[in-house]
Amino acid sequence: MPTVDLSQPLTGRVWKYGDDVNTDVIFPGKYTYTKQDPEEIAPHALEDLDPSFAGAVQPGDVVVGGSNWGCGSSREQAAGCLRHSGVSAVIAKSFSRIFYRNAINSGLLVIAMPEVVDLIESGQEITIDLTAGTVCSAGRSWPIPPKSDSLRSIVLAGGLIPATKARLEAGQ
Repeated sequence: MPTVDLSQPLTGRVWKYGDDVNTDVIFPGKYTYTKQDPEEIAPHALEDLDPSFAGAVQPGDVVVGGSNWGCGSSREQAAGCLRHSGVSAVIAKSFSRIFYRNAINSGLLVIAMPEVVDLIESGQEITIDLTAGTVCSAGRSWPIPPKSDSLRSIVLAGGLIPATKARLEAGQ
């Protein structure tokens, strides 16, 4: 999956889910040791929660979740399967710390916006504009909480490994 160009607004369809969606539901544990490559993990994104997701998600779509999104084990494939299935971002009321960091390391944009989640519906079009610092959906606009330069640079590079390689090549 190519990196998402965060210098341009990201527009896609909303896939909305509830609270406490754990990593075993995002990427089923039964595949943890048998599927590792992006092409292998993407078709299993959310398969136990929403069997239609992997076959219908389009590049640029956005997952919107409730509280404690990504709780459970530290399964890295949970963030990776979403990114490699085409999801451009996950907006949630809150994230588990491990999922949040795994998402950043995978190059998946994650945004905690608890005041916005209940106002966005599944199937709506959503636009995330990091340059303007806004999320827009259903005729409304909300400011995005700022990201640190280091987190932003990791996501812009497509994940921690590409960001580290780029820094090393630049001699930093």
